[in-house]
Amino acid sequence: MSDVKPRRSVLYMPGANERALEKAKTLPADALILDLEDAVAPDAKEAARERVCAAVGSYGAREVTIRVNGLDTEWHDADLRAAAQAGPDAVVVPKVNSAAEVHNIERALELGGAPEKTKIWAMVETPVAMLHAEEIASASERLTVLVMGTNDLAKELHAEFVPGRAPLLGGLSLCLLAARATGKVILDGVYNDVKDLSGFEAECLQGRQFGFDGKTLIHPGQIEPCNRVFAPSEDEIAQARKIIAAFEEAKAEGRGVVTVDGRMIENLHVENAQRILALAEAITAKG
Repeated sequence: MSDVKPRRSVLYMPGANERALEKAKTLPADALILDLEDAVAPDAKEAARERVCAAVGSYGAREVTIRVNGLDTEWHDADLRAAAQAGPDAVVVPKVNSAAEVHNIERALELGGAPEKTKIWAMVETPVAMLHAEEIASASERLTVLVMGTNDLAKELHAEFVPGRAPLLGGLSLCLLAARATGKVILDGVYNDVKDLSGFEAECLQGRQFGFDGKTLIHPGQIEPCNRVFAPSEDEIAQARKIIAAFEEAKAEGRGVVTVDGRMIENLHVENAQRILALAEAITAKG
C-alpha cells in the first residue's frame, strides 16, 4: 500500500482569484482543485485558464488538479488542451455520464500532450451518472477518482437538503459500490453552509462511516475538521498494530485461530488494519 495518497480534504479554489490561488500555498488541504467552472464568470474564463495553468507547478508536493468546464460548454475543449500542457496531477471533469465521455476526455488529454501523471477525476452528479457509475469508473485506467457532485444531484432529484442526506443516500451508495468494485478513490460532495461547522463535521463523519476517502470543500475553515475526521485516530492506529502483531504471531506459531480483545480476527480484519496504517503513514510522511 505504498501508493496511498491522503485525500481527506480536497479544496476548491476559484481560478479567477489570484489572491486565493496564492493563499492556497499555505493551507493544509491534502489536495487542491483549481476551478475554472462554477467559480469563474463567463467573461473571466480565458484569463482564469491562463492563471490556473501557470499556477499548477507552484504548490510543491501538494496534489493539484484543474477543474475544467463541462463537456457541453464552449470552453471545455480549450480547457482540456491547456490543462494537458500544464500537466497537473489530474483534470477534474464535471457531469461525466458515460464511459464514452471518459474515453473522449482521455483521448483529448493524450492529443494535448498530457504527461502520464495527469489523471482523470470524474465528477458524478446526475441521475444518469448514478445509474452508470460502474461503467464510468471502469472506463479507463487513467480515471483514478470519482468526485460526488451532491449539489447538482440534489437539484436534479428535486430533493431537499436535510441533515443525514436521506434523499441522496441511494446515489451515494451506488457510486461507493462502483468505486470499490473498480479500485478507485471516491470523494464526498461539498457542504454548503460554511458557518455551520458542527453540521459539517457530522457530515464528514457520515461520509467516513460510509467509506468515502475524503471530502471536497469550499472554504479553508472546513479543512481542519475534515482532516481530523478522515484520519485514523490514535486508538485506531494502536488497534491496527495490535491486530497485525497478533495475526503474525499466530501465523508464526502455526495457530489457525486468532483473537484480539476477545474478538475473532480474520484476513479481512488484517487487511483493514493494514489500510489504516498505510493511510496513517502517508499522512505522517506528508507532514
